[in-house]
Amino acid sequence: MAVEIARRRFTIEEFEQMIRAGVFEEDERIELIEGEIVEMAAIELPHMVCVARLQSMFHEMLGRNAIIWVQNAIRMPHNSRPQPDVVLLKGRDDFYAGKHPTAEDVVLLIEVADSSLRYDRKIKAPRYAKAGIPEVWIVNLSKDIVEVYTSPGESGYENVRRAGRSESLPLPGSLNVTISVDDIFG
Repeated sequence: MAVEIARRRFTIEEFEQMIRAGVFEEDERIELIEGEIVEMAAIELPHMVCVARLQSMFHEMLGRNAIIWVQNAIRMPHNSRPQPDVVLLKGRDDFYAGKHPTAEDVVLLIEVADSSLRYDRKIKAPRYAKAGIPEVWIVNLSKDIVEVYTSPGESGYENVRRAGRSESLPLPGSLNVTISVDDIFG
């Protein structure tokens, strides 16, 4: 006989209230995905280096043409509050001090993946598409490939392409900048 287990899902507001109340450790790596609190994978050195490299490159290339949001939460529909590795947000003078960034504010979202590759592809990317995030990159550290997801819809991204070393990727929207895949991996 199968046993049904009742799950308690949380709203974004409840989750943020728990954070403010100190329910979680300050450095605890968690995010809210469709109302469930999910533990995030530990970050290893190659992951840290890639995120730092992306942050530095974007800072040099974009200046104040976008806000570089590194390992910070964004709010999405269906009670999700993921913490992507790097997000390029539409510029705002207040740097989003007046409101949490939402999916509508995202120009480009990047997940750097080593042990989290399957989770990023199968769980997070479809939810990003459903939220309408226009472009997602999954930086596959084990293969030195950037997976580029575009044309979001309810059932996921319609277009997926892979870019390897010696290729370049244009940044989406009005950013008018191209980034070398070699520079992402160093």
